[in-house]
Amino acid sequence: MAAANEYKWRREKDGLGVWEHRGKVAVAGFGHSPVDRRWDGVSMDKTLGAYAMLACQKAMDEAGITADQVDGIVCCDSHIAGPSGGSASKWAPRPYFAPPYDSELGLTLVNAEWLIKQMGFKNVKFAPTKLPTIGEMVGMASQAVGDGVCSNCLVIYPCGNLEGRYRRGGENAEDHARGARQWTVPWGNHGGNDFINIFPHNQYCLKYGGKHDDLAPYVINQHRNGMLTPWGFNANHGIEPITVEDYVTSRYILNPLRLWDCDRPVNTATAYLFTTAARAKDMKQKPVYVLNHSQHNFKQRTTQPDLDEIELWTDIAAKRMYEGAGLGPKDVDIFNPYDGYATMSQFFLEGFQWHGVKRGDALKFYAGDIRVEGPHPFNSSGGNLGTGRVRCAMYTDAIEQLRGTAGKRQVTVRAETALAAFTTPSSGGWIMFGKHPG
Repeated sequence: MAAANEYKWRREKDGLGVWEHRGKVAVAGFGHSPVDRRWDGVSMDKTLGAYAMLACQKAMDEAGITADQVDGIVCCDSHIAGPSGGSASKWAPRPYFAPPYDSELGLTLVNAEWLIKQMGFKNVKFAPTKLPTIGEMVGMASQAVGDGVCSNCLVIYPCGNLEGRYRRGGENAEDHARGARQWTVPWGNHGGNDFINIFPHNQYCLKYGGKHDDLAPYVINQHRNGMLTPWGFNANHGIEPITVEDYVTSRYILNPLRLWDCDRPVNTATAYLFTTAARAKDMKQKPVYVLNHSQHNFKQRTTQPDLDEIELWTDIAAKRMYEGAGLGPKDVDIFNPYDGYATMSQFFLEGFQWHGVKRGDALKFYAGDIRVEGPHPFNSSGGNLGTGRVRCAMYTDAIEQLRGTAGKRQVTVRAETALAAFTTPSSGGWIMFGKHPG
């Protein structure tokens, strides 16, 4: 199997113009496994492997195809419980499980080779290794189908969680923080990520006015949307809606970042079937078309990105995305940016200028009507705050909204285009969906 970087699929430069495959690629099916807080290390029907297989089968069943018709597998060959959240190695100590298990595969780790063997895929010709995040994987699959590398491509994102092992390996298990990490790791729970997210947010509040607790309406609405999402963690585990008082009195993770500002690690798997627009017309579900995909990996000036950098990065990402789709801010109906931390979302909202929101306007926007029933149904999926760290809620909701099958989450405004992402301001990817190919 070839490594992902051997296939030239990325759209990460300025001035690329409208995507050459705009409207010629479609999503014809998706599947979610159950979502648990964590795997108990015992139940074999709840391993990450079992959940990945279930998600794949659901996606194929929804599209109405068989395993023999699948010729592409794009599977994130890592588990989030690794040292950085994306790496699959260096858990400690070994062995993790008693004999006869001599591998993580099928238990807490899934890759394309394992899935092909277990599910009997006989005609797969595209199954790259060393894959990036889900935000980029959907772009890779879109490009591969558009380029004719494969015709029916399953994208699988397994997301694992084991008690006591979440981000406890690799550099995070060391006694000392070396190099640039010494300036961030002591202040955050993993890789300085908490610190990296609160620093530009504090700058934002100082520059534009407002305070951290002004995020409360957004966070509360995310959890409300999550309760309307039947395949998410909150709706399946009785997580009650939160109030302003719940939010402002919740404990700090790293001041001013509160407990409810952070998504909840979970154990689950999600799959999507990407295919050609021509084939999608004959499948079971109403297709949702890919209008563009875009990736970015910006280099920061120092160990800590500041507000100016983040605003520049999100401006560039928005420009590339709109140019490739041939659309502008006024053309985007559904907007589902990443919300692993609540403090990220205002940068995406303002960078993409959704519903006319400009720099410094986000906190006032949150105080308005952002419910799914209202005129500004921001992040209608509930994101990761409302559904758990599935990292795929944004894509599934976008598909459902355009299909008109989002149930209680169905927006009342126009739903003909949708923009979704798993991305931080510095790295990741965006994808634009359309109800129609043109």
